[in-house]
Amino acid sequence: MSFPQRRLRRLRRTPAIRRLVAETRLSVDDLVAPLFVREGISEPQPIGSLPGVVQHTVASLRTEVRELRDLGIPAVILFGVPAEKDATGSGACDPHGIVQVALQELRDEVGDDVVLMADLCIDEYTDHGHCGVLTADGEVDNDATLEIYAEAAVAQADAGADVVAPSGMMDGQVMVIRDALDDAEHEQVSILAYAAKYASGLYGPFRDAVDVTIAGGGDRKGYQQDPRNAREAMEEIRADIGEGADMVMVKPAVTYLDLIARARAEVDVPIAAYHVSGEYSMIKAAAERGWIDGPAVALEQITAVKRAGADIVLTYFARELAEGFRDGVIG
Repeated sequence: MSFPQRRLRRLRRTPAIRRLVAETRLSVDDLVAPLFVREGISEPQPIGSLPGVVQHTVASLRTEVRELRDLGIPAVILFGVPAEKDATGSGACDPHGIVQVALQELRDEVGDDVVLMADLCIDEYTDHGHCGVLTADGEVDNDATLEIYAEAAVAQADAGADVVAPSGMMDGQVMVIRDALDDAEHEQVSILAYAAKYASGLYGPFRDAVDVTIAGGGDRKGYQQDPRNAREAMEEIRADIGEGADMVMVKPAVTYLDLIARARAEVDVPIAAYHVSGEYSMIKAAAERGWIDGPAVALEQITAVKRAGADIVLTYFARELAEGFRDGVIG
């Protein structure tokens, strides 16, 4: 039997050869760590559906971010859990709200060594669990919500955010936030737009983390992206860039690799992808049962997100991956 002279396996023979010819490079520089900070607690609270993740106190958050910095992670994104919620999510705009307090503390702790991002939405702060204020008939009022987003953006920037990250999927949110930041002399604060945020079933553990239940058993399909659509998502991405987004995000990540790749081919701004709570927790649950090699699958998935074209990956595996890079386990 004769074989072709070109044998592709030659370049897979040893770890050193595989590393030499690797097409995709994942590094600690690509990672953003999502972190939760809760008002009114004295000790970090574990999140049952997110193994290894906690709701931080402000003090424990400072320690965590300092340690992440020392591991080389360049950025974190904050989500707040207020002690009280109301119909308009007023805690998102309050200068003394939990995220604003945390941003001020972190700026004192790490200076400019870590990029401080803040999720900009009000679902964590509303008593009905939606990402916007409601009309009398229970619908999310897009334009009234934009006014709150603008106020929240300025509050976050005043507190020290480098990047605000609107995630509510309201039409026009980027334009309104950009105008508000510029008017408040925060021209240097960037916007990372959750431009293609899908109405996914993979957000359950996150909602546990921020104590969100949508009133009346409702959902967010009226404003988040339909999982059946990709062309429409590209319209969302282009619209956000046109309104002034500095970076755009696809969320979730692994189940939308096709959209990450398409966005990378069509736009030139940095692309982030959020490896969401459900994607994380499924790996953790299967690994706990011995069904998969958890660290190997986590690395494979995050590498796939990078291979698809993401420049930035938000992941609850950020610390574990950074420790692997540090210890030489990941090469």
